[in-house]
Amino acid sequence: QVQLVESGGGLVQPGGSLRLSCGASGNIYNINAMGWYRQGPGEQRELVARISNGDSTTYRDSVKGRFTISRDTSKNTVYLQMNSLEPEDTAVYYCNVVGWRYSGINRQTNFDSWGQGTQVTVSS
Repeated sequence: QVQLVESGGGLVQPGGSLRLSCGASGNIYNINAMGWYRQGPGEQRELVARISNGDSTTYRDSVKGRFTISRDTSKNTVYLQMNSLEPEDTAVYYCNVVGWRYSGINRQTNFDSWGQGTQVTVSS
């Protein structure tokens, strides 16, 4: 199995910054994509940013120019640098990693794992 551990959430004033981290561990063979989603109270989970092979990135429109996703492939870790935070960014942020894991001799199985979530609150 592949486990994800997130860190970096907290309370910040509008205009402030936070950096989220998510490390993946387990019998990982290959990672195809790593991303961050968020879910506000009473809302559906939505994609915030995603980085895939070749370091291709995708951002939701509302965070473009403010958030930056990056990864350290040697550590199987993805980061989300969040600047100029707004109250509307308040949500639980979830890390998501998809790829392949070792499942036996010369065998790999795809996986789609989620982190436990970390609260980000933007308030004065």
